[in-house]
Amino acid sequence: MAHPLVTQLQFARSEFVRCLDGVSDADARQRLLPMNCISWMIGHLAAQEQRYWFHLLQGVVLFPELEELVGHGRPASTPPLDEMWDAWLTITRDADMGLELLTQADMTIHPLFNGQPAPESIGTMLYRNTYHYWFHTGEAYAVRQQLGHTNLPQFVGSMATAVYRPE
Repeated sequence: MAHPLVTQLQFARSEFVRCLDGVSDADARQRLLPMNCISWMIGHLAAQEQRYWFHLLQGVVLFPELEELVGHGRPASTPPLDEMWDAWLTITRDADMGLELLTQADMTIHPLFNGQPAPESIGTMLYRNTYHYWFHTGEAYAVRQQLGHTNLPQFVGSMATAVYRPE
């Protein structure tokens, strides 16, 4: 069974996906200032997961173009929706194979990067990644409202896959 922090990240991801169900490429690439467009948000979250779970922990980069296109601090862009979903799906699917093996002891490890301990532990990185999803889920919801989308999901969905359990 996955560590509870991993379960919460997976749930936050599922709510992000639920929020974006049915968004077209045209709508996903519209930028309503000062917000970024939805396709950028998808790629941006994929870039963070790639940075944490692949580059930092494994020294691997699956999609080198992501960091330049949608990485932290980069200029705004309006990437194609299908390319961002493809990257996101690949990265999250492959990340889960490692994340689901993490133990309670792993949560306090500060991974080494360039010979130095990372500033955050794996547990804190899971928190940050999860909270980052909630931030962009709200932002994406606001973009969808501004675009005039109706019948949007309400509140948080079923918690059946993310029920409380002691660590």
